Amino acid sequence: MKEVLEYLFEGHSLTQKEAQEVLTRIGQNYFSEIEISSFLTVYQMRRITPEEMAGFRNALLDLCLAVDLSDFETIDVCGTGGDGKNTFNISTISSFVLAGAGFRVVKHGNFGVSGPVGSSNLFEQAGYRFSNDSRKLRREVEEAGITFLHAPLFHPAMKYVAPVRKTLRTKTFFNMLGPMINPAFPRYQLIGVYSPAVQDLYGQVYREQGNRCLIVHSLDGYDEISLTGRVRLLSGGREEFLEPATLGFDPVAPEALAGGKTVAAAASVFMELLSNRATPAQKNVVLANAAAGIRCFRPETSWEACVAAARESLESGKALARFKHLIDMQ
Repeated sequence: MKEVLEYLFEGHSLTQKEAQEVLTRIGQNYFSEIEISSFLTVYQMRRITPEEMAGFRNALLDLCLAVDLSDFETIDVCGTGGDGKNTFNISTISSFVLAGAGFRVVKHGNFGVSGPVGSSNLFEQAGYRFSNDSRKLRREVEEAGITFLHAPLFHPAMKYVAPVRKTLRTKTFFNMLGPMINPAFPRYQLIGVYSPAVQDLYGQVYREQGNRCLIVHSLDGYDEISLTGRVRLLSGGREEFLEPATLGFDPVAPEALAGGKTVAAAASVFMELLSNRATPAQKNVVLANAAAGIRCFRPETSWEACVAAARESLESGKALARFKHLIDMQ
């Protein structure tokens, strides 16, 4: 690691192969926590290159415990986190709305790192049993339309990085990697990122992939469609900008998206939303992101039709039914 750090401190960047080799060795416990911390800090000081990001992603996918759900057309809805906005868990709720609309969801997530509540916190609070048993996961996708992959069970290599990330308590390039390393390799992905630079980086990395990815960033800093302002979308090298009105919604005030500082508070918001009892602002943001997930599957469908499908899933109780079915299966 000493040679790698010195090379990086001199202003150089790694090739894709070099990046993959370094992260593979980190995942095999070759380095101390201090060395790992120094390595992460380099990328706090300068931008990561697409070659480095691709190499890091490949390393973690090679080291992961893969699960084969290729019989299903699946989507993951995931944000990088790290936007510092402390919103409620929009991606998790949107995942159940997508499932209620008839799409198969393979949600990949973890406990909160840069924020207080991650998707794993919510699933655990609800009584979901984390597992890497492919038979359990396959049955959930088939019967409930959704399953959850708790990242630590599929990425054992990450245990050597977790203490460092927990100590740092700030976003690192692992926030950026999270959405890229779903061990079920879903063909479709709706990914929210915290900055335009990261969005461009994702766009370059995913341009080489065969899966369909819609990358979103709200220009006032959210890693999702926040409806607080204009949003930029990237997919297949194409750029699109949306206003809240484009989706049929009024702008939302940032304070309306607060997620609570505890798991219990976040879980309360989660259930209010799935039960269609949330505030109009909360509900509209979920509908907007679920609509983006539908649009990822069906790019030829109008935004109006995508929002309508998401609304029907939530208001009819289908999204809540998917959630209850999944929990009943535990």
